[in-house]
Amino acid sequence: MENRQKKTLVVGAGLAGKKVLEALGGFSKDRKIIGFVDDDPQKKGTGFCGLPVLGNRYDIPGLNSRYGFDEVILAIPSAPPGEISNILEICMKTRSRVKIMSGIHDLITGRINVRPIRDVQIEDLLGRKPLSLDIGGIISYLKDQVVLITGAGGSVGSELSRSAADNKPKKLILLGRGENSIYEIEQNLKISHPRVRIISEIGDIKDAGRMNRLFKKYKPGIVFHAAAHKHVPYMEKNPEEAVKNNIIGTKVLCSAAMAGGCARFIFISTDKAVEPTSVMGATKRAAELIVQLMNEKKATKFACVRFGNILGSRGSVLPLFERQISLGGPLTITHPEMTRYFMTVTEAAQLVIQAGAMTRGGEIFVLDMGEPISIRDLAFKMIRLKGLEPGKDIPIKYIGIRPGEKISESLFNNEEKIMPTKHEKIMAVYGRNNRESVQRLLHTLEDPEFPYAEAHVRKLLSDFLNNLREAT
Repeated sequence: MENRQKKTLVVGAGLAGKKVLEALGGFSKDRKIIGFVDDDPQKKGTGFCGLPVLGNRYDIPGLNSRYGFDEVILAIPSAPPGEISNILEICMKTRSRVKIMSGIHDLITGRINVRPIRDVQIEDLLGRKPLSLDIGGIISYLKDQVVLITGAGGSVGSELSRSAADNKPKKLILLGRGENSIYEIEQNLKISHPRVRIISEIGDIKDAGRMNRLFKKYKPGIVFHAAAHKHVPYMEKNPEEAVKNNIIGTKVLCSAAMAGGCARFIFISTDKAVEPTSVMGATKRAAELIVQLMNEKKATKFACVRFGNILGSRGSVLPLFERQISLGGPLTITHPEMTRYFMTVTEAAQLVIQAGAMTRGGEIFVLDMGEPISIRDLAFKMIRLKGLEPGKDIPIKYIGIRPGEKISESLFNNEEKIMPTKHEKIMAVYGRNNRESVQRLLHTLEDPEFPYAEAHVRKLLSDFLNNLREAT
């Protein structure tokens, strides 16, 4: 029976460590807690809750060699993200599964977890502090306003809806094309924000008549445009849909917002719009320029926000890795040198909300996300957090770069001017308006005679990108 017990080490000999013991049911038949580690030098060699304090964080690999524990639980909920990240890196030198006690960091970021002990999530490894927001400025522009969010049922859209609801809007309009996802976020918000008036609308952003009627009906003062086709490989196969949704849809919304007297319109873009090599990236770059072109008319403040990859969003690489690990592999990586900028969905929503408070019109806001992260390293860390070894327990398969993908992404191009904002972690990017290229593109796409055949769409986007390069 003794050999079947799971051996557990707890990091943090304090109140949270005590709570971990309580959450685990104390001393059970299937688990043996061998002791604690704590960085307080005065605690080393003492006892806590009847168990020894065996050392500090740096002793964890050696203690693992001695005791062979199966699991490490971090019980330091008030530790800053950078410290958590450092301890996780140390724990990954063992072959132990790592878990973490939910706490203060989860409350700050808005991540609510009813279980006191959870699996480590990859965002815990980023080591970034949550964005400090201008709460006063945000409340002053969202409170008692009619706020409309497109793509409200998506990963970013739903988080954005929750953030907007926190700031007491007069009405919150959830717009989406998929009824199931809109239903889910509506039900969640009605429980979490019972005093906010939630209105759900099913509609297609490409439908100009529908959008104009919707804007006339509700007269939103703030629009967050999150609806988009975002998957690079799918859009390479379906360029017509990418153009119609990401370019035409954005133009339709901008026109409806301006005609409806909207005060602020924030468009969500991507780092793939910088020097794009994919259909998706090209359509998002075109949409950025459309938004900036509309801002010149001065009736509405139009601005953009450029995202990196969103950790854990639908269809992203992390859920795929999780699934592949759970199945025992192989874990598929496109290229060993591929890197990406990453941000959490909470950071994404906060950046959009903050951008709305700061905009004067015409900016592209970018979050300082630190250094790009190796996809290979990310995959290996995810495997090791499960107590497994890459290449041994989980086979690794390199499948090659897919059409439209790049080895690395950038947050801005060489022609763009980067300016600081009043927020230390948010930059404002300005570039040429490329008015003629955008107008020529829209004129062609809005021509009833344009065939929208794949070859025509690809040539149109290629000519558009070439015109942009020639203009710089």
